[in-house]
Amino acid sequence: MTVAYLGLGANLGDARQTLKDAVVCLAQQRTITVLAKSSLYRTAPIDAGGDDYFNCVVKLETSLPARQLLRLCHTVEEQFGRERPYRNAPRTLDLDILLYGDSSIDEADLIVPHPRLAERAFVLVPLLELDGECIIPLRGRADAFLAVVADQRIEKVATCQCPLLGTPDVDKTASSTASNKPDCR
Repeated sequence: MTVAYLGLGANLGDARQTLKDAVVCLAQQRTITVLAKSSLYRTAPIDAGGDDYFNCVVKLETSLPARQLLRLCHTVEEQFGRERPYRNAPRTLDLDILLYGDSSIDEADLIVPHPRLAERAFVLVPLLELDGECIIPLRGRADAFLAVVADQRIEKVATCQCPLLGTPDVDKTASSTASNKPDCR
């Protein structure tokens, strides 16, 4: 089994929900175990136009070789309506292999570590959230590249907008019962 990290991003349709659904889709694969998911982040497009992106990183364990994992990523993208009309086009879903164990792969259609991993806050920040001591093969510690991405806009998205949380006059005992729990999606 190999530990891998995938970057997920979307900026078309209900991008937030798409990312949640894509993580579920990955977790349902019998060749993958999702070990952790970063927070959701909102980021400005880089080298592209369109709406802001929502991004996250997933840490997984897989029995798939890197090339088959790439094929699976493309299949999942297609299931979510991914089209590739031109480079950096807005997308319903983008799945990238960021790291695959400690492998270094340089092929025409598969480069691992991802070639722009150390240049993009939208993958570097959530990756470091999952593993603050992450090492990028042939590059070094991932946190060493934070200064490179410091000027890129990235903001953590609150995933729960619960009106009852943080309200001092709410009876905490009553709010902990199932019938009074806020709907957090």
